[in-house]
Amino acid sequence: MSYDIALYRIETKLQEEKSQDENFFENEANLVSFTEKQFQDLKNRLENYEYNVVDQTNNQITFSHPDEDFGTALLTKEALFFTASWSDNSIFEVGMTASEFTDTGEFAKYDFQNSEWENFD
Repeated sequence: MSYDIALYRIETKLQEEKSQDENFFENEANLVSFTEKQFQDLKNRLENYEYNVVDQTNNQITFSHPDEDFGTALLTKEALFFTASWSDNSIFEVGMTASEFTDTGEFAKYDFQNSEWENFD
């Protein structure tokens, strides 16, 4: 079992919150793509966090981390997915990393297990 968290553009969050579609994330047309700069910045930031590229295609990059508590990451044109193992340490580390990536205000963190956006109100 795994614990999944995603980072989307803030515009995707705003659209999802207005939507009545319970399958919102399954329709790629609902997801606002990262700009080329955002995509590259996220890739660089993952590498700064010691995530290593495992596989790369035109549309996505898969990362692993030498410390398994940091799980894996998948960067696509529309989202950055973090997958943690089902342990408290891994869920904490992956969750904190994803939260740190929202510091620019461009991105929002979505927790699929709780079906909710992270809010700092």
